Amino acid sequence: MPITPYHAKYFAYELTRQRRGGDMDRISTSLFDAEVDINPHQIDAALFALQNPLSKGVLLADEVGLGKTIEAALVLCQYWAERRRRLIIICPAALRKQWANELSEKFQLPNQVLDAKTYNVLRKAGVYNPFEQETISIISFNYAARMADKLRTTPWDLVVIDEAHKLRNAHRDSNKTGQAIKMAFAGSRKLLLTATPLQNSLIELYGLSTIIDEQLFGDVKSFRRQFMHGEPDITGLRHRLKEFSKRTLRRQVLEYINYTERKAITVPFNPSDQEQKLYDLLSGYLHRADSYGIPWRQRHLVSLVIRKLLASSTEAVIETLNTLLKRLKSLQQAASTQQQDWLEQFLNDEDLDAEWLEELELEEGDTAEPAIDLTQLKGEIAELESYRELAQGIHSDAKTHALIKALDIGFQRMHELGAERKAVIFTESRRTQDYLHQYLEQHGYAGKVVNFSGTNTSAAVTGIYQRWLKTHQGSDKLTGSPAVDRRSAIIDYFKTDAEILIATEAAAEGINLQFCSLVINYDLPWNPQRVEQRIGRCHRYGQKHDVVVINFLNQRNEADQRVLELLTVKFALFDGVFGASDELLGRLESGVDFEKRIAAIYDTCRSPEAIQHGFDELQKELESSITEKLKETEAKLLENFDEQVHELLKVQQDNAIKQLDRIQRMFWQLTHFILREQASFNEHELSFELHKSLSVASPQGRYQLIQKGKTAAEHSHTYRLTHPLGEHVLSRGRSLPCPLVKIQFDLSGYQGKISVLENLKSAQGWLELNLLELDSFQREEHLVFSACTDEGEILDTEACERLFNLSAEVLATQTTEPPASFTQQVARQLQATLSQALEENNHYFKREQEKLETWADEQIQAAEQALEDTKLKLRDLKRQARQAQSVEEQKAAQEDIKKLERQQRRQREQVFDVEDQIEERRDTLIAALEKRMHQQSSHQTLFEIRWQLT
Repeated sequence: MPITPYHAKYFAYELTRQRRGGDMDRISTSLFDAEVDINPHQIDAALFALQNPLSKGVLLADEVGLGKTIEAALVLCQYWAERRRRLIIICPAALRKQWANELSEKFQLPNQVLDAKTYNVLRKAGVYNPFEQETISIISFNYAARMADKLRTTPWDLVVIDEAHKLRNAHRDSNKTGQAIKMAFAGSRKLLLTATPLQNSLIELYGLSTIIDEQLFGDVKSFRRQFMHGEPDITGLRHRLKEFSKRTLRRQVLEYINYTERKAITVPFNPSDQEQKLYDLLSGYLHRADSYGIPWRQRHLVSLVIRKLLASSTEAVIETLNTLLKRLKSLQQAASTQQQDWLEQFLNDEDLDAEWLEELELEEGDTAEPAIDLTQLKGEIAELESYRELAQGIHSDAKTHALIKALDIGFQRMHELGAERKAVIFTESRRTQDYLHQYLEQHGYAGKVVNFSGTNTSAAVTGIYQRWLKTHQGSDKLTGSPAVDRRSAIIDYFKTDAEILIATEAAAEGINLQFCSLVINYDLPWNPQRVEQRIGRCHRYGQKHDVVVINFLNQRNEADQRVLELLTVKFALFDGVFGASDELLGRLESGVDFEKRIAAIYDTCRSPEAIQHGFDELQKELESSITEKLKETEAKLLENFDEQVHELLKVQQDNAIKQLDRIQRMFWQLTHFILREQASFNEHELSFELHKSLSVASPQGRYQLIQKGKTAAEHSHTYRLTHPLGEHVLSRGRSLPCPLVKIQFDLSGYQGKISVLENLKSAQGWLELNLLELDSFQREEHLVFSACTDEGEILDTEACERLFNLSAEVLATQTTEPPASFTQQVARQLQATLSQALEENNHYFKREQEKLETWADEQIQAAEQALEDTKLKLRDLKRQARQAQSVEEQKAAQEDIKKLERQQRRQREQVFDVEDQIEERRDTLIAALEKRMHQQSSHQTLFEIRWQLT
C-alpha cells in the first residue's frame, strides 16, 4: 500500500511515544518484540505492574508454572524501550543463568550475571562501576546483601526480586539479608515474584510489603492487631492487598494453556559387594569427627558433597579420594594451602550446584583447624590410599548397567507417546558425566551422545561449536559471547543429531528442552527445588508430550530409598500435571538447607531404625508447615472469582491480538517507506533484502519481520522494533520533514469497510497532528488528532486514525492557511487531552493520599495502643499490690508500679510527639506528590495537511 511521509511520521511516533499507566498499548513494543507466545494472564500481570505511576512496586504471585519470569521480562522490556535502563534482577544463585537465557533468547535484552569474580574482572578491565552499564544485571540474594552499600548508590529504575518469599521476614532486624536488600533498594520501584506469598503466617505478607513500601501498612504491632487478633479484618486486608498484589491460579488458565503430565518410572539396582564395601568404608570415614581430609570449618557442607559423589559413580569416588589425598599430603608437607581455594577448586572440578559455592562463603565455623598429629595423618593417608585401590579394582558399575535398561524402557515409552527419541541424563559429577559418555558410546550409542557442562570446552563440544558457527554465520543466532553460543550449539546438536544429552548440575540452569520428553536422574539431588528445576527443563510450556521421569533406587541403601520416597510422595515431584507442590517448595528456606537436613540423617543415623525415625521426623515437619486454616485465608486474600478472571483474560487476549496486528502493519509500512531505496521487499513473507549496510549492527542481508509462532529462516536476521535497523527506521520516521500539503486518501481502493469514513466520501477539510508532552508522575506523550470538513463537521480520533489506514498520495503544496475556527478547535482538543490526563493523574494522587493517611492513622493508633497496654498492666499491677501477702512483696510491687507510671508519663508525651511527626511526614509526602502532579506540559505540531477523501 503506497503511503506518504505523513503516514510514516505518524506511524513512527505512534510506535515510540511514551505511554502512561497500564493501558494495553503501553506494552505493545514488548509484546511485539518477544520471541515467545504471551498468554493473556501474563499480559494482565505486566499491565498491573505498570499501571500506577506512584506505586513503589507490586507483588506478582501466580501459581507455579504460569510464567512469572515472562511477566517480569515484559515489564523489563518496556522499561528498556522507554530508555529507563538501570535494571537489576535479584534471584537464587541457581536461577541466574536461567534468567540470563530467558532475557537473551526471548526478549533480546542484554544482561550480565554478576558475582564477586565477574565483578572483579570487570573492575580490572577498567569498568568503574560494573552495576552501571547499559545492560540488565543479574545477581544472587547473598551477593546483593554483600554489595548493599555499593548497590544503594545507583538510582535503580526497577528491581526484580524472584523467589521473593525468601525475604518474607525482612521486617525483622535479625534478618540480615532482608534488611540489607531493603536498605540497598529503599528508593527504587520493585517487582516481587513468588508462587508462595503466604507460607506460615499472615505476618509474612507484612514482611513482603515492607520490601516494596514501608507505608503500605502501619507497624508490625498494628498489623497483628488489625488483621490477626480477635476478629481479623480479612476483607479490609484483601482490599489493601489488591493495590499491590496479583495472583492467577492454574485452573483459571487451562482454557489456553495445554499442560502435559509427568510419568515416573523407578529402576532398581543392586550394588556389588565390592561397591557396597567401598560405600560403607567411606561412610564410616565421613562419620569421624577427627579426620584431616575434610576442612573443619566447612565440615558439614563438604561431607554432604562427598556423600553425593559417593552415590554417583566409582569414577567420581576415585577422583574425590585423589582430591582428599592431595590435601592430606599437602598438610603432611606443611605446605601453605588456602582452604577456601581448595574447596572452590573441589566443587568447580565437579561442576556442582552453584548454591553450594555460595554456601562456602556463608557457612560459619569458629572451630580452628586442629594441631596435626603426623602419625595420625600418615595413617589417614594410608587408609584413603587403600580405599582408592579398592575403587580402582571395581570395573563393573551396577548403576551404569541399570542406565542401559532405563534408556531401553524410556525410549520404548517415547515411541508409545509419539515423542522424539531424546533423553537428558542429569548427574551431579563431571567425572561421572565423562564416564557415562564413554560407556554409552561403547554400548550402542556411538555418535549419539553429547555432554553439557558449566564450561563446555571439551574437544568434542568445540568441534560441534565450530560447525555451528559456520552454519549460522551472518545470522542473529550468533550472540558474540562464546559461552552463550557454545550452549546454543550443544542444544541445537542435541535437537538435530544426538539422542542423549548428559548434563551436569551447572548445566541444569536455564536451558529449554521442550523437544525432549525423557528425563533421567542418574544422580538424584536431595534438593527438591533442584529436582523440580531439572524436570522443568523439559516439562514446561510448549511441551507437546507427557514427560517420563526415570529415577534409580539403590536396594541396598535404606536412606537412599527414603529420600526417593520423600521426594516422590511428599513433594509429588515426578507425577501429575504440575509436579512439585508450591506450598511445600516455597516453604524451603533454601534447597541447600534441606540437603543439609538429609545429610545430618546420613551422618548421625547408623541403624535402619534410626534412619527411618530421622526421615519420619523430617516428613512430619514438612506436613505441619502449613495448616488448612492458613490455606483458606490465602484463598480469601489472594484469589479472584473464576468468572471475573476468565472474562478479563479473554478481553486482554482479544486486545493484544488487535494491537499486535496494528503494530505489525504500521512497522512494516514504515520500514517499506524508509528503506525503499536500500532494500527489496517480499510482501508475502514479510521479509526484505538489505542491499547496503547502514551500520555495523545493521549489516546487509536478509531480514525477516518477527512473527509469533514463526521462526526466522536460516541466515536471516530477525527484524524487530528494538533491532538497530528497526531503531534507525523509527528515528528516520520521526524526523521526516512534513510541510503543509494537500493529500488525497483512497477509500474506494480499500479492501474492506470503514464505517466511520463511509459518510465522508468526496469530502475534504483540514487535519493536524500534535504531540502533547506531559511531565507528571511519569513522562507521557499523547498524539492528538484534530480534523474537520469544510462544512464544519468534526472528525473524532478514530476517524483520523482510520484515514491513515488508507493508501494516499501528496497532490500539491498547500498555500492557503486553515481557518481560525480550525485553529481554535486544535487548541480545545489539546486542552481537553491535557485535562483528561491530569484527571487520571489526580485519581492516582487520591489513591496515594488515601494510602498515606491510612498509614499515618495506623502509626498513631500503634502509639496510642502502647499507652493503653501500659494502663492495663498498671491496673493489674495495682490489683496484685493490694493482694500482696508480705511487706517485701508490697514493696517490690510498688517499685514496679512507679516504673510503669514513669513509662506511662513518657508514653503520653510520645503519643503527641508521634502524632506530630507522623502527620508532618504525611503532609510532606502529600505536598511532594502535589508538586509532581503537573510539573510541565508542552506540545509540538508534527504536521498539518489539507485532506481529501475519494
